[in-house]
Amino acid sequence: MLENFTPDSIKQRINSSKKSKLITYIVGGSILAVLLFFTYRQFIWEPSNEKSKDGYWIAQNYIAKDSTDKAIAVLIPFVKKNDGKIGGEMGQYLLATQYMKKGEFKKALTNLEGVSINDTYISVLSIGLQGDCYSELKKYEQALELYMEAADADDNEFTSPMYLFKAGGCADQLDKFDKSLEIYTRIKDDYPTFANSKTIDKYIARASSYKAK
Repeated sequence: MLENFTPDSIKQRINSSKKSKLITYIVGGSILAVLLFFTYRQFIWEPSNEKSKDGYWIAQNYIAKDSTDKAIAVLIPFVKKNDGKIGGEMGQYLLATQYMKKGEFKKALTNLEGVSINDTYISVLSIGLQGDCYSELKKYEQALELYMEAADADDNEFTSPMYLFKAGGCADQLDKFDKSLEIYTRIKDDYPTFANSKTIDKYIARASSYKAK
């Protein structure tokens, strides 16, 4: 079976599924980010920060309705007005996800790189989405570095193996099969539940095959 997995076929399969997976992740990541924010950040802020947190809900409603352009139109002035406040930073994160949905990955990167939130979960998602942007721009070296950073930023059973798996895909794109073998093996050893869901053994076998060549 391994003879069917050529470097070109690997890249073709990754590219063919990348777009749909990205959009699904953007939407899920946005919702997850908001839920995590209100779950883990339940303490008193300065009045201006408290007010700024409420301000991006109009945009969030548009996002829920998949009204991307309307969400962007609301978020741009909101982010500018609330720059440096917690709501403004969350708004900037959401703005980046909407640019990604439109395929405007450079604009998304500009916003993601400017997000500064003292929240581990949203910070990890922000790093990972930067990796998605670079991957879509076919800058796989940068994407690989960011996925590894996101995976190691907060070791858990959800984001860590997910970003490691993405990193492995970038390593495959770069024909760095020694690196992808290392990554897939780490997933199998450290995150068995995720490994089983992705049938990680086939990725390990494939990477091993090409590493030996």
